[in-house]
Amino acid sequence: MLRYTRGTPSYAALMGGSFGRAGAKLLNVFIAFNCVGTLTVYLIIIGDVMSGPVGSGEAHAGVLPEWFGPHWWTGRDAVLVAAAVILLPLVLQKHVDSLRYTSALSILLAAVFMLITMGIAVYTVFTGTAKMPRMLPDFSTLASPFELFTAVPVIVVAFTFHFNVHPIRAELSKTSDMKSAVRISLVLCAAIYAAVGFFGFLLFGDATMPDVLANFDRSSGSGVPQALNDAARLSYALHLVLVFPLLHYSLRVNVDELLFPGRRPLAADTRRFVALTAVLMGLLYALAIAIPSIWTLFQYSGSTFAVCISLIFPGAIVLRDVHGIAKRKDKAMAAMMITLAVITSSIAIASNVMSSIKGEVKGFDRGKF
Repeated sequence: MLRYTRGTPSYAALMGGSFGRAGAKLLNVFIAFNCVGTLTVYLIIIGDVMSGPVGSGEAHAGVLPEWFGPHWWTGRDAVLVAAAVILLPLVLQKHVDSLRYTSALSILLAAVFMLITMGIAVYTVFTGTAKMPRMLPDFSTLASPFELFTAVPVIVVAFTFHFNVHPIRAELSKTSDMKSAVRISLVLCAAIYAAVGFFGFLLFGDATMPDVLANFDRSSGSGVPQALNDAARLSYALHLVLVFPLLHYSLRVNVDELLFPGRRPLAADTRRFVALTAVLMGLLYALAIAIPSIWTLFQYSGSTFAVCISLIFPGAIVLRDVHGIAKRKDKAMAAMMITLAVITSSIAIASNVMSSIKGEVKGFDRGKF
């Protein structure tokens, strides 16, 4: 993306340079849907941590009900309203560089969460309370190999932030530092994701929930002080609160480009800026209330919008090669990337649809008989 950038201020402009206005608008739509899905997941996780997950099948209390008992103000609706109020000063920042300190703090909190999870896991191993997880996939059914691909959308969502490359690059004192920033970010994310995934699965085994934070409650059985479990949950919930505005910034910019093309910059139009922010926050709140599980959003958003933004569209830009700078190796890698993305996402979508159908049938049978 950086190689093909010729003064373009955004990912959409880069896409427009290769595929015209239709390509830019298509990217705006995909980024908007992807950001809405991811931000809704963030709010759902915050609700899970503070009030407990909805429809999990097991009783996993949130931090507030554990501390103060069940009240209306410890419920999910009240918690999400409070989260929206706390987030408002951050999402109303007009420039991405205004979020540099909160973003740095969010990375620190993610590292704290990783270290706490690792510490709890090591403690349970030495005390003999760890649940030895099943290390290999279960291939007992014909569909099992294909269900492995359902992890692909989650991984794709985790590494999709391409639409913030240009805004962040534009505000760096040296634009050449962007490549180093991307490399450092990828290494940090990969290390934190891998550590949390491994140690979380070591702690909870097959009982690991789609939102692993919900496992860190009084029923975790880890044998460590509950204050440490609470610290793990609260550190990551606060991490999401601080990451939320950066992703919301991209959502607002792309929706504005889509709905108000040719208008003066959004940061210069306070009325449009505030109105768009309020509408988007209201939409995200409504979706977080209506959708109880993060798994559904991760699966379908990751295998459609995110995979196009992070894999298919960049590959298509290289194959289009409007500047004539792509080598044969570049085009071969781009074609391979697109092919693998289409195949894995198609299998993931098919597997998710089949699982949903089976789940509905099973649920109906239980209710009827």
